[in-house]
Amino acid sequence: MIKQTLYFSNPAILCLRNKQLLIRFPELEKHPEIKQFFCDKGEVTYHIPDIGMIILDHPQITITHALMIELMKHNVAIVTCDETHHPTGLLLTLHSNTLQNERYREQIAASEPLKKQLWSQLIRQKILNQASVLRKHHPSSNAEFLVKLSKQIKSGDTTNRESVAAAFYWPNLFPFIKGFVRHKEGIAPNNLLNYGYAILRACMARSIIEAGLLPTLGIHHHNRYNAYCLADDLMEPFRPFVDDVVYQIVINTNNPNELTKEIKYKLLSVLYIDCKICNETSPLQIATLRTARSLQQCFNGTIRKLHLPEFKIN
Repeated sequence: MIKQTLYFSNPAILCLRNKQLLIRFPELEKHPEIKQFFCDKGEVTYHIPDIGMIILDHPQITITHALMIELMKHNVAIVTCDETHHPTGLLLTLHSNTLQNERYREQIAASEPLKKQLWSQLIRQKILNQASVLRKHHPSSNAEFLVKLSKQIKSGDTTNRESVAAAFYWPNLFPFIKGFVRHKEGIAPNNLLNYGYAILRACMARSIIEAGLLPTLGIHHHNRYNAYCLADDLMEPFRPFVDDVVYQIVINTNNPNELTKEIKYKLLSVLYIDCKICNETSPLQIATLRTARSLQQCFNGTIRKLHLPEFKIN
């Protein structure tokens, strides 16, 4: 089932009423002459099981504890943004799968050879998807170079083909931006990529929880300060989908340096993009769950290959 993403960029009060999310707008309370033009007295309700993610992007948003408890029961991810409007916090449930203990044990017991093989699968598909993005936007960019690199990946990507691919991919994706390199603090559209990846990361973390796995224990990333190492691992082949959206924003926007409300909505749309996975077409947010579930099956020995998304050119 496709889940809704709710984005709040204005003052609002979020609370629980009859097991539903109730949204009130304090600005309407201050101006009764405006409130009369809104139906339901300026209140809006949502069915919580239909929600997948809530993004809070205003300092004057109030959310009640009772609502947070109910949201956690339904594995709704709550993302908070800072004063620059970039996602900085993520709240997820600790309990979302009845077989959690068993799956944690399988995840912890996974061997290093298995984790290295899984990482090579992720990087191989990431590079193939990068090649498809280049073919879509720059048919003459020699995307076949990336395809060749994907075939050279060894277990655990010990020769770091991922970095070689990145060094080729980014300047060829944005050849009209002088000196562009992918860096979190770099020039635009790095700001758009940061925002899109943050949304993707939150979606993947939610899928990992739903699959009954620990997002902290990665198969490649092991930063002691990172609570979502596994999300950073599994999102790799999905990153090119964000790149594609960002590219389209850049070529159609006069000022990509500014993260406007309209641009945010376009970046949020990446969760609903159709992608091919296991010879079927699924919205990206569904595909992340299929990937997470396939990882759990790899951990218990049911399958040996991850179910990964393929970027297809329409």
